Amino acid sequence: MIYSEKNHTNNSYISSHSFASKSFHWSFILLYAYGIFKQVNDISQLEDSAQLQFEIIFSIVFLIIVIFRYFYMKRFPTLIGAPESISEIHILFARSIHVGMYFSLVMLPISGLMIAFLFSNGFNEGLLQAIALGLHDFSASLSFWLIGIHILSAVYSRLKGEMIWHAMVPFWNEEETVNKIPHIFIKIESLTFKFFEKILSLTKKKGLKI
Repeated sequence: MIYSEKNHTNNSYISSHSFASKSFHWSFILLYAYGIFKQVNDISQLEDSAQLQFEIIFSIVFLIIVIFRYFYMKRFPTLIGAPESISEIHILFARSIHVGMYFSLVMLPISGLMIAFLFSNGFNEGLLQAIALGLHDFSASLSFWLIGIHILSAVYSRLKGEMIWHAMVPFWNEEETVNKIPHIFIKIESLTFKFFEKILSLTKKKGLKI
């Protein structure tokens, strides 16, 4: 169930992420960028035993950090710094993006370990290796798209004058927080959320959980 926030403090009560949360967030970005930059471009590179060993260790460390970060950040509200009037759909959308990002970031090292395991056992090609490579490519692409949406949403929120950006990002905070988004975009956003809120209310009436 994605939506429930029973264990979280009200968003309006916390104005900013803690130093530890910010450190996890920004240090992980560096780790992710390093992983993308140093990724294996050709599976034949794994013939180098040192390279293979490095990829295995990096994948395991990456996976442990992602899982630890997920359970650590799970203790906090989804959108710290958000206005009190924020809709349930807005929070549901943000949480769905977050869960999707964590899923893709978990599948990246898992599929990488699958590739390494198969390669180590002589499966340089074939159906199993093709599946592992396809899963790895899919996870990487999914992470790119969801992280991109995450960044665009954060910038959009900042231009709207909301405090979500200030809660996590240490720069571009000196300007007065005023709405710089054209009214037509705000109207479209409002109508979209109202539409999905009606769908959510119908699912609640039918006893469905999201």
